[in-house]
Amino acid sequence: MINATFINNALFDSRQAGLVTSPINRRYITGFKSSYGVALITKDRNYFLTDSRYHEKAVEVFADSHYKVVLIDDLNDKGLKEQLEYIFIKHGIESLLVESQAMTIAALEKYKKMFPQIEFDVSSRLSDLIAKKRSIKSDEEIKKIEAAQRIAERAFGKLTTKLKAGMSEKQVAAILNYYMLELGADSPAFDTIVASGKNSSLPHASPTDKPIEHGDFVIIDFGAMLDGYNSDMTRTVVIGRPTETMKRVYDAVWSANTDALKALRADITGNLLDNVARSTLEAWGYDSFFKHSLGHGIGMEVHEKPSLSIKSKNSTTLRENMVVTIEPGVYIPGKFGVRIEDMAVVSKNGCINLTKTPKTLIYI
Repeated sequence: MINATFINNALFDSRQAGLVTSPINRRYITGFKSSYGVALITKDRNYFLTDSRYHEKAVEVFADSHYKVVLIDDLNDKGLKEQLEYIFIKHGIESLLVESQAMTIAALEKYKKMFPQIEFDVSSRLSDLIAKKRSIKSDEEIKKIEAAQRIAERAFGKLTTKLKAGMSEKQVAAILNYYMLELGADSPAFDTIVASGKNSSLPHASPTDKPIEHGDFVIIDFGAMLDGYNSDMTRTVVIGRPTETMKRVYDAVWSANTDALKALRADITGNLLDNVARSTLEAWGYDSFFKHSLGHGIGMEVHEKPSLSIKSKNSTTLRENMVVTIEPGVYIPGKFGVRIEDMAVVSKNGCINLTKTPKTLIYI
C-alpha cells in the first residue's frame, strides 16, 4: 500500500479534502482492490467507504493503517451521501479535490447535486499529483512488474516451440494468453497483438484469422498482469528465412532499441530519448517509417506517465525508479513491420533492463 501522505500534505488546509473514486488510483493509495468504494483523504484522517461486499475484508486489511473503514449500507447513493456528509461536517470540509482526468461529467454532477455546499476543485491538481507519484515506482512495485515480466517471457518461450506456419494470428494470441495464465498471471496486461506479413505494417493491428505464412515477419506484443501490475514487451520473429531487406530493417530497429537503452538515464527528457532512437533509424534510412512514440511509463496501467515522445510539448524529465518501455519500430506499408520492445527501470547513471528475452531474430 502506498502511503497517502503525499495527498494529505498537498491539501491547502483542514477544510479541504481529496476524493479518489477511480478503481486504479483508489487501489494505489489504499492497497485494496474492489469494484466499488471511495477514498476520502483529509488533513488528519483518511477514510475508505465501501459496501457490505467488501466491508469485512476492508476492516481486516486496514486494521493497522491510517484508514478508517466506513460501511455504506445503501447502494442508491443515499448511504454514500449520508456518510460523506457526516465526515464533511466532522472535519469542516468546504472544498473537495476530484480526479479531473478520471471522473466522468455525470459522476461530478452527481456529487455536486449531493453536496451543493461544497466547492469542487475540478482542476488537474489531484490527478497530476497521483500520476506524478505513480510514475516513480517503489522497490516493491518494481518487483511486481518484474515478476509479471518473467511470466510473460516464460510464456513466450513456450510459444516459440509451438509457433508454425498455418496457425492463425488469433490462434497464436490465444495460445500465448493461455500460457501466461497457466504460468500464474492474473490476466493478460492488454489485448495481445499478433500481426503477420502485411498486417505487421500496422503498429496496433488486432489478431485476425489470417494464416501465418512462410516468409512472414510476425510482431508479437504482449504482457502479463500480476497483483495489479503489468508488463509489456514485443518481439518480432520470422517464419522461414527473411529477405536481405527484412534483415536490414530488423537490424535498424535493434540498433535504435539498443541506442535508446544506452541513453536512458535519470535527467534525460522523454522527447530527447525519442529523438535518439529516431536519429538511429534516420541513419539507416528508415526514420519516416517510425510512426509512434518511443515508449511510455508502465505500472498499474499499461500506459501511464511519463511519455517518451518527440511530439510532446511538455516533455517529462525522467527520474530514478520510473519504469518505461523502449519500443522503436519500422512499418513499411503493404509489406511488413518490425518492433522490438523492452521494459526498463530508470537509474541514476543508466537503466536496468527488465526484459531478459534475447533480441536476436528468432527463425521459426
